[in-house]
Amino acid sequence: MRDNRIRTTALAATALLAALSLTACSGDDGKAGAAAPAAGTTSGRPQVTGTGTGTGTGTNGKPAGNAARPTARPASVASQGSTSNTGSNAGSGKDGSATGGSNTGRPATATCIGENTEVTLTKVSRPINHLLLTMTNTGSRACNAYHAPKLRFDDAQAVFPILGDSRPQAVVTLAPGRSAYAAILLTGDVETNDQYKGSHLSVHFSAKDPSGSTGTVPDELTLPADTYWDDKGFVTYWQSDMADALTY
Repeated sequence: MRDNRIRTTALAATALLAALSLTACSGDDGKAGAAAPAAGTTSGRPQVTGTGTGTGTGTNGKPAGNAARPTARPASVASQGSTSNTGSNAGSGKDGSATGGSNTGRPATATCIGENTEVTLTKVSRPINHLLLTMTNTGSRACNAYHAPKLRFDDAQAVFPILGDSRPQAVVTLAPGRSAYAAILLTGDVETNDQYKGSHLSVHFSAKDPSGSTGTVPDELTLPADTYWDDKGFVTYWQSDMADALTY
């Protein structure tokens, strides 16, 4: 009896070892006992989904093309760097004058008046019976010498006549340090008895609108000795060249 129990136990052990051996062989060749792929995977690898225009994987398991890259910058980034630096520079020049739509650094042109010019009076030998007014821009920006100077001799009530034929083709603009010229014919008829001996001359400045004058105060000049004038004389428009002024 004892031998039979020993033999039975040995056979059972042998059967158990054989069963374990078969289980191990099935696991080694990957055919028996392999688990099914999980949902959403391919060939045992997780499927890669890009965040841009493409999804999936290439042949080497890396994302295909630029699939993992965004195709556009976020709106907050796209809006940066697009600010134009033109059209916002309109403002004022260094002296507070308007400069227009583009920032050129040059102030707007002023009007030539007593505050930004110096006016001198000279007696000339040719043509005879003439005086020459010279107006020099002493300011820091260009100024326009509009129309003609408006003159008053001593206590005269009327403005001295202006010669319309002397009007230049364009307004004379003076850069700082530059001069304009106007000639004065003192008497139109040397034989007349209606002449006045003058000692003082007031120079008023024309605005863009020729009907009035501008500037805080006129320039006050002393006339050369023995200066005589009458109502038939005239003053020319401002000229950019001295010779042009003295042709009248």
